[in-house]
Amino acid sequence: MKDYFNAFLYRFRTANPVQLVVLGYMSYIFIGFILLCMPFVHKNFVYPLDNLFIATSAVSTTGLTTVIVSNDYNFWGQLVILILIQLGGIGYMTFSSFVILSTKRYLDDRTKDIAQVVFSIPKNFKIEKFIISVISFSAVVEVIGAIGLFFVFRKAGTENPLWNAIFHSISAFCTAGFSLFPDSFEGLANNFGLNAIISILSILGAMGFIVCVDVWRLIRGKEKHVTLTTKVILSITFWLLLAGSALMFLTESYGGGIGLDNRILFSFFQTMTALTTVGFNTVTISTMSKSAVMLICILMIIGASPSGTGGGLKTTTFSAIWGLMKSAIRGEKSVRILGATVPDDRVRTAVATFSFYISTLVIGTYLLTLTENGTFMDIFFEAASALGTVGLSMGITTALTVLGKLVIILLMYIGRVGPLTFGMAFYVKPELIFDDEKTDLAI
Repeated sequence: MKDYFNAFLYRFRTANPVQLVVLGYMSYIFIGFILLCMPFVHKNFVYPLDNLFIATSAVSTTGLTTVIVSNDYNFWGQLVILILIQLGGIGYMTFSSFVILSTKRYLDDRTKDIAQVVFSIPKNFKIEKFIISVISFSAVVEVIGAIGLFFVFRKAGTENPLWNAIFHSISAFCTAGFSLFPDSFEGLANNFGLNAIISILSILGAMGFIVCVDVWRLIRGKEKHVTLTTKVILSITFWLLLAGSALMFLTESYGGGIGLDNRILFSFFQTMTALTTVGFNTVTISTMSKSAVMLICILMIIGASPSGTGGGLKTTTFSAIWGLMKSAIRGEKSVRILGATVPDDRVRTAVATFSFYISTLVIGTYLLTLTENGTFMDIFFEAASALGTVGLSMGITTALTVLGKLVIILLMYIGRVGPLTFGMAFYVKPELIFDDEKTDLAI
């Protein structure tokens, strides 16, 4: 056992930045698994495989669960899960880098390279200032969100409103989708305050720290223009939310008998929860129409934005692929997005990411068809949700077989570190891309 541990430490010390990201999240999951196996964190006995599943789901900020968190884990178990969510959501190396900055006031080159990979940061962002901004911004947003949710839960008569507010605020901002309510937010589906606060937290977390820091620098007058990455993220997020909500409204009746205002509210929330990959739901997904479920699948695959807390293919990758298709149709040699030329290296990365992502999704779905008895849509939805680190389900998660759980665990892990990053860790020594800072695009 000691030899294996020493071998792991040697591998960790000699690994390149991409490999360190993969090993770092693996370490988080392992530590979380050990803690969740401790008897003092349980209300009821939980099998080790389920503890591993929950630890992976928390670190990957997915939210899929094979047990009911509030029923099977006590306060200490829920606290462990919340810490794993925070660590997974903010990102590997963030807290350790923050500690280093607090004591030494600088980061070594290797740590900077790791942070560059974790956050997909373009050239013009200073790593040290960026990490401090990430910690500060996250803390402020989560505290404000918790205060707002406290009043919502207290007014709704929810048990333990303070703890529920803290837990769900962090879970929302980290786009984890873990809930202490067995039916997520279905019992509060009509509560506008809840819908608004959760949506704001999730969108801020999903759009990414690059956008938040960039916009803040613009507001303070430190920058005259935002980066191409910020422009693309803001634009594509707005249009996907608008188009997705409209299509959801047109294709889903929610069983009928509900008012126009609630139908609009439900449509926006289900669109938001899929695109940001937060995974909360206010309606039962398995009761929705096939077209609405397919729309959710598409949004889950597109996912959130780079450097944010969400998963999926990423909006910038989707934009680059879309730009590539348009340039091919028009016979243009370069890819342009919002009037700016995207560096060829970024376009190649986007194509590779897309190919790797879809291949992983297809393989994962196929493996689940061998292990599970659900319909193809149920299985495909589960695989897309796991790889996109979303957490929505058609209701088959608790019925997964042992092999099915292992497949989902692997998909959640790959989804968190990124399919391309996962592959690169085994085959290549990556080189960071530094193009013109005004046209560089985070993928």
